[in-house]
Amino acid sequence: MTTSAVTTGPLRRVPVQGRSVARVQRMLDACAEIVDEVGYEGLTTTLLAERAEVAIGSVYQFFPDKRAIVQALTLRNMEAYLERLANRFGGGTFADWWEGVDAGIDEYIEMHRTVPGFRTLHFGDVVDVHLLDEERDNNAVIAEQLARLLVEQFHVADEPRLRFALEIAVEAADALIKLAFRRRTDGDEQVLAEAKALIREYLHRHVSV
Repeated sequence: MTTSAVTTGPLRRVPVQGRSVARVQRMLDACAEIVDEVGYEGLTTTLLAERAEVAIGSVYQFFPDKRAIVQALTLRNMEAYLERLANRFGGGTFADWWEGVDAGIDEYIEMHRTVPGFRTLHFGDVVDVHLLDEERDNNAVIAEQLARLLVEQFHVADEPRLRFALEIAVEAADALIKLAFRRRTDGDEQVLAEAKALIREYLHRHVSV
């Protein structure tokens, strides 16, 4: 994974040396573990410093508060998600655009299962629906990125209705996937299957190639 998610965004000071970058990454890893254990409300900078094995001064050297730490973690998660999709799309194994959307849903589900902190934070909506972008809500940012990938990889017509349809699809999929993980810690497969079927049917009516 690249380090751009921790060298831009909500940082008070940008880490330059390798040791500083590694220290910030360790703080983000600790943040992910803690929010899984006690939620965002239970997260404190003191707990984070102890878990990351850094001085509390090191935390405030890079982050003004816990919201900024979670924002940096969310940006790292978004980068990881897009990297996963780029790797899947780069394989050139998809027959059509729907398989790309299906991969997007699968990677989102897999991150819920395997990435610490993701099931709790998602893309930051538990903290602020504008955590990724001050002007757009978090899911709108994700929908925009998915639109870009579909246009680039499958030559889907780049038009306003594509972006609108993807915003609706992302909102619906997000809600149903959250429901699946509330029902079962590893995700209720029946709910996840219904989520895919619903999104497939909706997008087939609104996406043109």
